[in-house]
Amino acid sequence: MTYLLNDTSFWATVALVIFFGILVWAKVPSIISKQLDDRADKIRGDLDEARRMREEAQELLSSFQRKQREAEAEAEAIIEQAKSDAKNLREEARVELAARMERRTALAEQRIAQAEAHAVAEVKALAADLATDAAARLIAENTKKADHTKRLKDDLADLETKLN
Repeated sequence: MTYLLNDTSFWATVALVIFFGILVWAKVPSIISKQLDDRADKIRGDLDEARRMREEAQELLSSFQRKQREAEAEAEAIIEQAKSDAKNLREEARVELAARMERRTALAEQRIAQAEAHAVAEVKALAADLATDAAARLIAENTKKADHTKRLKDDLADLETKLN
């Protein structure tokens, strides 16, 4: 036994056992265990929070993708409506232009017809005036004053019979 009392390994082992005994008596393993459990609970909570946040992010992503598809569909519908409106406006403009051209053509034809009628009336009036002047000159040159008087009397008599 003296051999054991002089051996440093023995005393190191005894000191180690006493140290571990003090640790157990001071409840250090339970404190360490509690701290490890608390840390594990915190990590588990962080993982749950991360999982929940990931699910929320997935939901938001799905929502944004759905909204993007809806917006694209709405934009496509707006484009189609704009194309349709443009086509309708183009057709309406074409019809209105054709009607306007038709009205202007009719108005121009009417003005041309009026101008022709006016020109014909002027030509007729001028021709009548010229014919009257020519006839008066011919009559004046070819007839005598007595013939004029006789004709005037005959015409007045004829006029009286026709008026009565």
